Amino acid sequence: MGAVYKPDELKKNKPAHPVVRMLEQIAGLPLAGLVAVFLSAAGLVWFAGTRLTHAVDRIARRFDLGQAFAGMVLLGGITSLPELAAVTTSSATGDASLAVNNLLGSAAVNVLLLVLADIVFGRDALTGVIGKPATLMQGVLGMMLLALVAVIVLAGDVDAGGVGAGSVFVLAVSLLMLRLSSRYERRDVWRPVEEADGEEPQAEDDDGSSLRLLGGVALLGGAILVGGALLSLTAEGIASQTGLSTGLVGFLLVAVATSLPELSSVTEAVRAKRYELAIGDIFGTNLFNLSLLAVADLASPDGPVLASTGPFEVIGALTALLMTGAFVVGLLERRDRTLLRMGYDSVAVIAIFAAGVSAMAMVMPAG
Repeated sequence: MGAVYKPDELKKNKPAHPVVRMLEQIAGLPLAGLVAVFLSAAGLVWFAGTRLTHAVDRIARRFDLGQAFAGMVLLGGITSLPELAAVTTSSATGDASLAVNNLLGSAAVNVLLLVLADIVFGRDALTGVIGKPATLMQGVLGMMLLALVAVIVLAGDVDAGGVGAGSVFVLAVSLLMLRLSSRYERRDVWRPVEEADGEEPQAEDDDGSSLRLLGGVALLGGAILVGGALLSLTAEGIASQTGLSTGLVGFLLVAVATSLPELSSVTEAVRAKRYELAIGDIFGTNLFNLSLLAVADLASPDGPVLASTGPFEVIGALTALLMTGAFVVGLLERRDRTLLRMGYDSVAVIAIFAAGVSAMAMVMPAG
């Protein structure tokens, strides 16, 4: 943890698959080439993420899934594909710190994206127009999962046949949480006194057959996966040529790169007045991302990835937890007051993120 990522060192344990070798060659391009590929991949991800929001919205209405659940499972799951590509590649090349911090950094950056969505919403606090309890459930479950990861890091993960027992437990818990959340949206546990104006606009669904709609979503997901893999590899290559530490690169640079699908989908969802879809996307993505720790273990040649982590990763997990908590409080209070076009919860999230990154920089290992 803390070592500088160097593509040349991958030759020691180079995977045999030609696709992996090609991706490693991309990571070793000159800086100008890396930036060009990075920007091109970002454009592809933005294009696909924007259109994915409308496709998932139509699926939710056609199959009566509920906006929060569709945002969590469909939008959140598909926009987690770049993290899947990044984590698998990083773990396979022996860089456990980059893999773990990409996931934890994405959890924090994803919540930070809700601040941008709040600014796009503009007139009131975004959390003030959310009137359904499913988003609250998703936020609380995400906080619990982040706390669980922090506990496992502090206690130390145990190798259980090539994967970490803690990572497998996180996967099992995340699946249980997804099931719990899906059932919760169907239950009439409580009703808001009044729905916000324009919260759930009903539109005609005239987008052709269900098979065509699902096929379009699959194609957009494939584009996001390819673009996300390129974003991850080029970000790692840029980091190697600038001498930044693996932990900080994973938490910030790679996390921001792989969160571009969420940025495009969330802002588009807010513009379309699909507010539960937007927040469900972020909370759902974080549940999916943390479950990828088990995938990182399977790809890692050096055993459980959480076994090589420490205070840096604990602070990262707790930072994402506190940021999520600030928005959960905002969802409970439902106040409309804003500051600089942001709700007070968004302002708190920015402050927590800045403090968390500062604390992580203080404990970051040298190297």
